[in-house]
Amino acid sequence: MTTRFDQAQVRGYYDRHTATFLRYGQGGDEGAIHRAVWGPGVETREAAFHYVEDCIARHLRDAVPADARPTVVDLGCGVGGSLCHLAERLPIGGAGVTLSPVQARIAAERIRAGGLEDRIRCVEGDYTDPGVELPAADLAYAIESFVHGPDPAGFFARCNRIVRPGGLLVICDDMLRPSADRAARRTVDRFRRGWRINTLLDREALRALAADAGFEHRSTRDLTPFLELGRPRDRVIGLLAALIGRLPVDAWLGHLTGGSALQTCLRRGWIGYDLALFRHAGSRDAPDV
Repeated sequence: MTTRFDQAQVRGYYDRHTATFLRYGQGGDEGAIHRAVWGPGVETREAAFHYVEDCIARHLRDAVPADARPTVVDLGCGVGGSLCHLAERLPIGGAGVTLSPVQARIAAERIRAGGLEDRIRCVEGDYTDPGVELPAADLAYAIESFVHGPDPAGFFARCNRIVRPGGLLVICDDMLRPSADRAARRTVDRFRRGWRINTLLDREALRALAADAGFEHRSTRDLTPFLELGRPRDRVIGLLAALIGRLPVDAWLGHLTGGSALQTCLRRGWIGYDLALFRHAGSRDAPDV
């Protein structure tokens, strides 16, 4: 049976580890605690850490008039790096939401330091909670946050109410690939436990849930070939994870064992890293869940 993590456990994971991610992660200076993607045309590490946001920016430019001031919502905004990156490059307004009070505080400081308080804000809360006030969006996105939610149908139902008819929804996250390998199941489970993952879907399941909530699938890009896998630091972490894997230290070092398991899953094709684009079909009538 798959372990489930409640809101407090996911919040605690990020409260504990965000400072480490920013201090030791290679994207910390950019406020990026998601993965670098060395996509076509990327030549610098900074650009790799912002590749996904730049894809989102292109989708937004294609979807709204050039003279518009679109509204964007970041569902799982972390420390606000992605939202600030977009606001520094586009005339957007909007908001981000994170479960973690530690991240919310850092995001507010980042927004203030960038002089962006008049256009964007960060709120603390659950992105599926209708009590969390978020603006109507021309585009909403979730970068490596969808997998933490315990209720994917609830996520899409909430998006149905946030995204304006005709607006866009982008999800960039880990997706299951078909495999009957027992080793795959064990390794995926280590990833789930270490990173507090609740929702790992395959592409078909994701599209079905989106369709049920009124979203048309527009495209899915597999970004896995552009990830950095098997770097020297990853091999060292893998050795450390193997040593501590059987010890009762999951709360503090689970991010290492989980990250090592994810590297294995990505290399062996058991998990893929996808960028999926959906369009709101035009009515806000998804059922409450």
